[in-house]
Formats: sequence, C-alpha cells, structure tokens
Amino acid sequence: MTEAAIGRPAGDDRGGRTAFQGAPGAFSHEACVELRPWDEHVPFETFEDAIAAVKSGACDCALIPVENSTIGDVEPAATLVRTSGLAVVGEAWRPIRMALMALDGVELDELRTVASHPIALAQCSGKLTALNLTMVEAFDTAGAARDVSEAGDRTRAALAPVAAAEVYGLSILRLDLQDSADNRTRFVLLAREAG
Repeated sequence: MTEAAIGRPAGDDRGGRTAFQGAPGAFSHEACVELRPWDEHVPFETFEDAIAAVKSGACDCALIPVENSTIGDVEPAATLVRTSGLAVVGEAWRPIRMALMALDGVELDELRTVASHPIALAQCSGKLTALNLTMVEAFDTAGAARDVSEAGDRTRAALAPVAAAEVYGLSILRLDLQDSADNRTRFVLLAREAG
C-alpha cells in the first residue's frame, strides 16, 4: 500500500472521523490533515483510546504511527495495531522534522529541560545531549508544546512539529533537531473492515 491508498476512493465525497493520538499540532495530526483533509480529525491522549474509538464506531478510522526510520518500531503503537483486530486499509511514509521551541524571547542558553513524546526524544537524543538539555517525557509532541506555553517557564522547551509552535504561540529556536537527515515515520490507516 502507498500514500495513495490513504486517500478517499474515487467518487466518494463523504467526510468521516479520523482518530489520532496527540494534541492538535502533533505529527499524527499533521498527517491526518494532509492525508485525509476531508475528515474531521479527532485527538485522543493514547494510542489505545484512538484505536478503541474505531472499534466502538465513534470514529471511522485511525491514523497511527508504527515505524520510524531512525529508531524502528513505534511502541506501543505497533503492537497495538497488530493486536487490534482492525484492518490496515492504507499506509504512508512521512518525513519527520523536529523543532526546538520555547516561550517568545527565550534564548537557548536559558533552557534546562526539553519535553516531548519518548519516541521523538529518541530520534533527537544526540543533538539534545549536545545542547546539554535534560529530556522529559510527555504524552505527545504537541502536548509538550502546549504545556510549555501554559507553564510560562523560561527554562522549559518542547520538541515538536513547527505547526505546534504556531498553535501554542511559541518561538522556534532550532529546526531539524532529528539525528538523521532522512527521519521518516510510517503511518497506517486502520478501519473496522477493508474496502
């Protein structure tokens, strides 16, 4: 299956509800917006909750990251997809570019911690270590950005997509923090049945 398989079938102009894990502005949200722009995109805190929404019928499908070119399987998502009983009806590899963001006016030397999803931190561990930042795990990349914005703490940063800085009013201090220049993630589209 290719990225084209994520799209709407020819002649089908109905919108649906696509579940994703994370807050608005997360990489999964960006993937939903680009790959299924006609759908309503519904955020869930955990992968389990997003998959359960499809099983219950609350959402028509879920877009879930399962593999990253830098770190391998995205867990627990990959295992949850394999054991969900749902059909994989499409997949797409997407480039993942990490941005370091903080409150407006903060300088890099003021930062002490950087928060993000554990998978995102793992994709950038070399560069973050070189910046001497303590890594703090959060439930989601965009959720970490939202938390930094709400906390108002000049020593805190988030590692998230550029879109998260726009959503939560943060300034980008560094772009492309991923350790691999070819950092990509494979997303799968799950539904109750194929076709």
